[in-house]
Amino acid sequence: MRPFKQRTVVSVVYVTAMFMAAMDASVVNMALPTIIKEFQTSPSAAGIVNIGYLVSLAVCLPIAGWLGDRWGTKRIFLIALGMFTAASALCGLAGDLNGLNLFRVIQGAGGGLITPVGMAILFRTFPPHERPKISRVLVLPVAVAPALGPIISGFLTDQLSWRWIFYINIPIGLIILLFGLFFLDEDIQSGAGAFDLPGFLLSAPGVALAVFALNQGPVNGFGSPGVLAAGIGGLVLLTILVFVELHVKDPLLNLRLLADRVFGTMSFISLFSAAGLLGMLYVFPLMYQEVLNHSALDTALITFPEALGLMLASQLMPRLFAKLGLRRLISAALLCGAVMFALLSLTGPGANPWFLRGLLFLAGFFLGQAVGAVQIASFANISSASMGRATTLFHVQNRLGSALGVAVMSCLLAVMSQHTEDLQPDLSAYRIALLGAAGFLAAALCFALRIRDADAAPGMGTHSRSETRKARAEGSGR
Repeated sequence: MRPFKQRTVVSVVYVTAMFMAAMDASVVNMALPTIIKEFQTSPSAAGIVNIGYLVSLAVCLPIAGWLGDRWGTKRIFLIALGMFTAASALCGLAGDLNGLNLFRVIQGAGGGLITPVGMAILFRTFPPHERPKISRVLVLPVAVAPALGPIISGFLTDQLSWRWIFYINIPIGLIILLFGLFFLDEDIQSGAGAFDLPGFLLSAPGVALAVFALNQGPVNGFGSPGVLAAGIGGLVLLTILVFVELHVKDPLLNLRLLADRVFGTMSFISLFSAAGLLGMLYVFPLMYQEVLNHSALDTALITFPEALGLMLASQLMPRLFAKLGLRRLISAALLCGAVMFALLSLTGPGANPWFLRGLLFLAGFFLGQAVGAVQIASFANISSASMGRATTLFHVQNRLGSALGVAVMSCLLAVMSQHTEDLQPDLSAYRIALLGAAGFLAAALCFALRIRDADAAPGMGTHSRSETRKARAEGSGR
C-alpha cells in the first residue's frame, strides 16, 4: 500500500516545481547590479542573463506536450526538474558572465518543459468535477512566487550573495525530484503521433523571436535593427506556422483545439488578462520608483498585497462560482479589476501607501477570481489524450500575452513621454499606460460576455437541473 494518494503526490510535486520555476523568472532583476559589479560588465551585457532564460523557455514550450505524451509525463517532468535543479547549482557556481548565461539557458529549457507537462499531469489526475477544488493550490505558484521573488532576491543578495538566489533551488529541487521519482505515476499516451518537425522548426524560433522582440523592445527600442528583425522574423514564422499546423495530422501546437468554444474563449481571456496584469505590474512599480522616488524594497512591499489578493480569491472562487455562475463571475471580476487599474492610474505625489496597497490587494483579488475560473474551465471539454497539447498551447499564448502586455505598456510610455521637454519622468505617461493595462482587461471582458455557463459546466463541477434530476433518479433506483 502506498503511503500517499496519487492526488496528494501530484499536487505537492506540481505546486513546488511550478513555484521554483515562477520565482526564478523574477529573482535575477534585484541581483543584476551586484552581478554587474562582480563580473565588471555592462548592464546591457548582463541583461542577457534574463533574455537567455526567457528565450530558452519559449523554445522548449511548444515541444513539451508531445514529449510528455510520447515518452511519459513523469519521465519528462522529472528530467526537466533535474535540468532546472542542476542548472541552478551551475548558475551559483558560475565564474564569469558567459558561464552564467549558458547555465540560465539550460535552466530556462527545464522551466519551459515543467510548466505544461506539470499541468497535463495535474488535469489528467483530477477529473473535471474535482478541478475547482484544486484552484486553491494552483494559484500559489502563479501569485506568490513572482511577488516573493524580488523580496527574497534582495534579502539573499544583501545578506549572503547573489549566488544564493540559485542555491536555494537545490535542496527543494532534490527533495521533489526524489519524491516524484518514488511516488509519481507514469502516463504515456498511445496516440502521441509522429514528431511534427515542420511545426517545431517554425514554432521554436517563431515563439523565441517574438518573445525576444517583445522583451527587448522596451529596452533597446522597437525600431532598433535587432529588435525589428526579430519581431518581423517571429511574426512571419508564426503566421506560416498557423497554416502548416492546421494541415498536419498530428500538429505540435494543435490550433484546432481553439475551435472548441470553451477552450478558445478562455484562451483569449487568459491572453488579454495576462497582458493586463503583467503590464500593470511593469508600469506601476516603475512609476512608484522613478516618478514618486521610492526605493526598490518599498516598491516590492507595496505591490505584495496583490499576491495576497490572488491567494484569497483562490480560496473563495469555487464558492462564488456556485452563486454567480461562470459568465457572471469572470465578467464581474474583469470589470472590477479594470476599475482598480483605473484608480491606480490616479496615483500621484503624497498618495497614501496603505490606500495603494488596498487597491493592489483588490486588483489581485478580482483578477484571481477570473484567472482561477479561466484556468479550470479552459480544459472542461479537453480529453485526456489531448491534454498535453492543450496545456502546451495554453501556456504558449499565455507567455506571449505576458510579453505583449509589457511591450505595449512600454510603447505607451515612450509615445506619451516624447512630448515632454525636460528629462523628468512624465507622470501622465505612466497614468495613460495604466489605463492601457485596464484596456487589456476590457478586451478580455468582451470575450467573457460570450461565455455560456452550460458550455463549461462539467469542468467546473456543476450540472444542469436535468442532469441533477437524472442522477437522483438513478441513485434512488439502486
